[in-house]
Amino acid sequence: MPTTKIKRSYRKTRYVLYKETLIDFKEHFWSFIGSFVGIGLIAYSQSQQFSHQDVVYLIGSFGASSVLVYGIIESPFSQPRNLIGGHLISAFIGVTVHLLFPNTIYIAAPLAVSLSIVLMQITKTLHPPGGATALIAVIGTQRIKDLGYWYVISPVLTGVLILFFTALLFNNMTSSRKYPTHSTYHKRYHRIIRRLRRNN
Repeated sequence: MPTTKIKRSYRKTRYVLYKETLIDFKEHFWSFIGSFVGIGLIAYSQSQQFSHQDVVYLIGSFGASSVLVYGIIESPFSQPRNLIGGHLISAFIGVTVHLLFPNTIYIAAPLAVSLSIVLMQITKTLHPPGGATALIAVIGTQRIKDLGYWYVISPVLTGVLILFFTALLFNNMTSSRKYPTHSTYHKRYHRIIRRLRRNN
């Protein structure tokens, strides 16, 4: 009897791993197109406004957001509330902390990240790249720091809206993708388990 359970668990594990490692070329194609256009539009705005040495619009956290909103669109972290709210809250916290502790980076950096995490949790807008957005406000170039609270509006809000509208466009171009979505990996996991149970 225990041997049967072990074999069944092994089969289930293999099936889940198999499903999670399948290569879906259509999915990868749209992930590539969406992220390419989203980041490309922000980079184009950057090139029109500032010199190449003064990268202001193209903050690093947008790259991490692209992974979520174009590559893992079912994740709760990828949804519009999280994408937009998470970045804005974190940017505001980052600027505020920098203004309070402009010359004490060992306090400002961890405080900005930690406060942004807590506020995102409280407001149900948790978006992992938000932590980087807060940190950039503290450790970014002097040009970034000189923006003050304008940093929240541009580059953060303008960049996030570009990513969001691009995600709306490209994530809904095929019937196999839907954004925004209320589906989560938790639900998908349970669908796989139900299918396995029916097969056994």
